[in-house]
Amino acid sequence: MKKQVVEGGVFNAGANLPFELRLKDFELAMQDIHDFFRDVNLALAPKGLGRLDDILRPAAMTGIISDMLTASLASHSRSLVQNRYHNGHPDLIVRGKYANDKVQAGEWGIEIKTTRKAGGAVDTHGARDQWMCVFVYEVDNVTEPVGCRSPMRFNEIYLAQVTKDDFRKNARGELGTRTATLDREGVKKLRSQWVYRLGDQARQLRDSLSG
Repeated sequence: MKKQVVEGGVFNAGANLPFELRLKDFELAMQDIHDFFRDVNLALAPKGLGRLDDILRPAAMTGIISDMLTASLASHSRSLVQNRYHNGHPDLIVRGKYANDKVQAGEWGIEIKTTRKAGGAVDTHGARDQWMCVFVYEVDNVTEPVGCRSPMRFNEIYLAQVTKDDFRKNARGELGTRTATLDREGVKKLRSQWVYRLGDQARQLRDSLSG
């Protein structure tokens, strides 16, 4: 079973990282997730069960990866911790900035999002002034036989400080949940602040290193 390895050579050395974050924090966090999926899949394979990558529905997988990245980044970061407020915003907050490291809606921290959409455009629960970090990942659900499928991997990371004016609201009807998505200029701002971007050449190199 292949082991996914983060390609250190495709990080943006000039990335604007707030709150004392380091590129190494992102590398370690992504590798933690890769290692977790491999460990689980190695345990499932002898029992004739499918890979976790194939078992999980896309929405569930996105949520799980978001939670895991939040926890892992908090463990590697020098100044950020997980927001202990249930469903509080943002996901990561500055240690000691809020009482008991919990806040329903704070300004000092980073919201973590994950998506399979290349480019990082992702729905949010509302337009906010915030630091937003988007991890883009891909899952191979098509290669046959299943045993030859590549493991889940991260292709892009974007981290930018956005404002309410960078969002457009999405109409969802009477029963739908109202969401907001970065508008054209907002997405452009996000993509200009890339942290990790796995291009075609880098992907080929990374595939050659996996095994």
